[in-house]
Amino acid sequence: MAGSKSYTIVEYFGGDDGHRCGYCKNERGNFSHGMWSHTMTVQDYQDLIDRGWRRSGKYVYKPTMNKTCCPQYTIRCHALKFQPSKSHKKILKKMSKFISKGELPKGQDHELTVAAITDVQKEVADNLPASSDTSRKGPASVLDGKTTDPAPKPGMGADPSRPPCRKAKDLRKERRLQKGQTRQHAGVSSTVSPNPPTPTQNNQPKTLEDFINESLPDNCHCLEVRLVRSNPPSPQFKASFDASYQVYKLYQMAIHKDPPDKPSESQAEYSPDGPEVGYGSFHQQYWLDGRIVAVGVVDILPTCVSSVYLYYHPDFASLSLGSYSALREIAFTRQLQKQSPKLSYYYLGFYIHSCPKMRYKGQYQPSDLLCPETYVWVPIERCVPQLENSRYARLNQDPDAGDARVLKDVGRALVLYRRTVMAYAAYSRKRKGSSDETEVQQYGRLVGQDCAERILLYRA
Repeated sequence: MAGSKSYTIVEYFGGDDGHRCGYCKNERGNFSHGMWSHTMTVQDYQDLIDRGWRRSGKYVYKPTMNKTCCPQYTIRCHALKFQPSKSHKKILKKMSKFISKGELPKGQDHELTVAAITDVQKEVADNLPASSDTSRKGPASVLDGKTTDPAPKPGMGADPSRPPCRKAKDLRKERRLQKGQTRQHAGVSSTVSPNPPTPTQNNQPKTLEDFINESLPDNCHCLEVRLVRSNPPSPQFKASFDASYQVYKLYQMAIHKDPPDKPSESQAEYSPDGPEVGYGSFHQQYWLDGRIVAVGVVDILPTCVSSVYLYYHPDFASLSLGSYSALREIAFTRQLQKQSPKLSYYYLGFYIHSCPKMRYKGQYQPSDLLCPETYVWVPIERCVPQLENSRYARLNQDPDAGDARVLKDVGRALVLYRRTVMAYAAYSRKRKGSSDETEVQQYGRLVGQDCAERILLYRA
C-alpha cells in the first residue's frame, strides 16, 4: 500500500450460527456478527461502538439484536453530569473505611446483590393489585381464598402531657439558629476560619471526586491508581506485566472458572486536540501497599473512555471493585475532558435488561442506550418501560426515523485485494468466481457509510 495513511483492516465473518449465551445459558440462542481486526484506528472503533459493535481483544462483534436471546444495548454515561447514588456512595465509603481501618467487609459482593434486591422489590410491587394500598394495611391473613385485615387495637391517642411531634428537618433548622445566636452573644467572630464556607457551598452535594479523595486519618493501607499504556507497551507496563498477569489468572480461574488468555490491546494514537496520554488501550492498575490487586482495561477514544475489562484478586471481591473501578473511570473521564473537551462520555459496554445482574449499569446516570435500528441515543429512563414489555425494542420512538448513516452504494465500500486498496465496484470487476455482493452489502449495512468508506475489508 502506498502512502503513510493508517487504515483499519478487517475480515468479516457474518453471523448466521447461534452459540451458547453466557447470560441465560441458552445453548444456541446467542447470535452476533463478527470481524477480526488486523489493525484498528481509534476513530473507526469510536464509530463502530456508536453502531453497537464492541471488541474483545482483536475480535469485534455486534449482537443480532432482534434474534439473540439476550439483546445487548450499548450504554454510555454522561460523565460530566454524573452524581453518585446512595449505593455508589456506600461503595466509596466502604473503600475509604478499608484503607483507614484495614478490615475487609464480610458477605456477598455488593455488585451481585444490588440488582437482585432492586428486582425483588420491583417484582413484589408489580404483583400487587392495582387498587391495593399495602403501605397502609397490616399483615393479611388468607382463609378460604379470602383476605381479611386484623381488627385494630384500641388506643389512648396522643399523650397530652408531651409536646407535639415535629419533623426532624424543622428540629435541625431550629438547632442551627440557636447555635448561631449563641455564637453571636459570646462574641465569636465569623472570620475565625481562614476560608469559611458560604451557605451556597454548604448546600452543594459532594462530588464524585470529593468521595474519592476523602482522606481519613491513620490509614492502614495505601491505594494508588496508575495509568500505563499497554500497546505499544510502556516501560511501566513491561515492568509490572508478570504481577498483573498473575492477578488475571487468579481472577479467571476463581471468578469465571475459565483458563486465562492474554487480552489483546489496540494501537496508540496521538492528536493535537486529544488528551496528553494519547488515544488507545491502557491499563489502570490498582496498587495496594505496593502490589497489584486489580487492573481495569480501558480504551481512550476521541469522545469517550470505553471500559473493556476488569480483573481483580479474588481476596478483595467484597470491596465491590467492579463498581468502584467504574466510579474511578468516570472520574478519569472527567479529568481527560479538561484536556480534550469533546471527550465527555463513559461507555460501560452493554446493558442487558433481560439479565438482572447486568442492570446495575443503568444506575450510572444520566445515561443513554443506543437504538438498534436508528443508532441514535435515547435516555435510559425512556427505554426501560419498553424493555419491561419486550426483550428487544426499537428505542427511538419516532416511527419515521431511519438509519441516517446507512451505506447506500455498496460500490463505494473500500476493500483490500492483493495488497491494493480499491473501491468495491473496481474489485467486483476484477474478481473471478461467484459474487460476494450480498455479504458486502450486509457488512456495509452493519458498519455504516462512514466506516465502510474508510475501513479496508480484506478480500482473498
